This record gives sequence, C-alpha cells and structure tokens, in this order.
Amino acid sequence: MTEVAAEAVRADVWLWRARFFKTRSMAARFIEEGRVRLVRGGAETRLDKPARTLKPGDGVVFALGGRLIAVKVEAAGERRGPAEEARSLYSGLEES
Repeated sequence: MTEVAAEAVRADVWLWRARFFKTRSMAARFIEEGRVRLVRGGAETRLDKPARTLKPGDGVVFALGGRLIAVKVEAAGERRGPAEEARSLYSGLEES
C-alpha cells in the first residue's frame, strides 16, 4: 500500500471499519442517500458518493438511530477489527 493510500480511505470503507455500519453496502447506501456530511477545512459538504475519500482531520456528521453522530477521523485503519480498534479510528468532534 502506498503512503498516500494509507492516509486516505473511501468514506463507505471508513464508516464500516469504524463499526458505524454492519456492512460496507449499508454504509454506501447511507452515503448515496445524502445522509452523511463531511467537514474539511471548516467547510461542510454533503458526501454524494461512497468513493469520496476521508483523511485524518476530517469531520464526519450523520444521524443514526435517532442520535446525531459527529466525529473526527483520526486514522484510516487497516481492517475492520474489534470494537476497541474501531474506536481508535475517530474521536468526538468539537463543535465551533
């Protein structure tokens, strides 16, 4: 894996690795429905395709199960690991 590829990851893959969704296809469908927002450089945009990349430092905001989830991407991750490993991929997003 190249250095650039290790720093960026598809949005659907990251949401699945971080264990917000049980399957990658569920994460992709959620993104395609326009239900995930990306916060990068202070600008908030709606993710429109599952292939859009996320990088460490990006914010991800979405509603799931009646809860608003706002997290900061800390790492791309190598795999879908146990819950403890998944939690290391993100931290809470401080709202400005």
